[in-house]
Amino acid sequence: MLDWFITLHPVIQATLAGVFTWAVTALGASLVFLFNEVNQKLLDIMNGFAAGVMIAASFWSLLAPAIEHAENNGYGVWSFVPALVGFIVGGIFLRIIDAIIPHLHIGDDRDDAEGVDTNLSSTTLLFLAVTIHNFPEGLSVGVAFGAAALGVESATIASALVLTLGIALQNFPEGSALSMPIRATGASKGRAFNLGQASALVEIIGAALGAWLISEVTVILPYALAFAAGAMIFVCVEELIPESQTNGNKDIATLALLFGFALMMTMDVALG
Repeated sequence: MLDWFITLHPVIQATLAGVFTWAVTALGASLVFLFNEVNQKLLDIMNGFAAGVMIAASFWSLLAPAIEHAENNGYGVWSFVPALVGFIVGGIFLRIIDAIIPHLHIGDDRDDAEGVDTNLSSTTLLFLAVTIHNFPEGLSVGVAFGAAALGVESATIASALVLTLGIALQNFPEGSALSMPIRATGASKGRAFNLGQASALVEIIGAALGAWLISEVTVILPYALAFAAGAMIFVCVEELIPESQTNGNKDIATLALLFGFALMMTMDVALG
């Protein structure tokens, strides 16, 4: 099975990986059919764990290969530049998107919606909040497969698969963390599930786009890797970490972050 996967074009590999992360999100969202609401303590643990996974993935799967690629391609003492530029631009890009697209973080009141003023419902705003940060997750998977196809030493198919697995691990609780609050707003279970799973469809698009860009414009490889890292770190600091720390569960949420980081680091180093 793995031998067959390795022979595929990186865009197809990334697309299939994006479908997998979406499917895990859908599986998490399906819990809305079994439970009416998500426990706040559990939600904080989920957010902390997701942040840990994404922080670890940002370095070992994205920034480290970006720096190594620059070192091996004549940047010399300036090898840090592509990673620095890509990282900053990735964070700024997400900040701009965050300021433009109307959205509502889970647990906030409708009046706390961010982005441009809108009359969209709370349900739609919750959906948009998760969708915004799912895109860079998909993009990171795509550029990882693109980098592996180009032969970057620390960016292998194995490391790309580990990154995919790491994103999928945090997508499962994320799916339920969205579908259940939407259900709590009065939406039917079917609608809550549909919105929960649909929030991850952008990961498929992001994955395919990231791999295609790397394949077609190879010079942007280190910048693209760092861009995805900057975007993911922005999501962690702006959304996941604050949401995990404001409901009286900060200690266990912090431990969950450490566990998520350690798990992703271990998988990337041991398996990648």
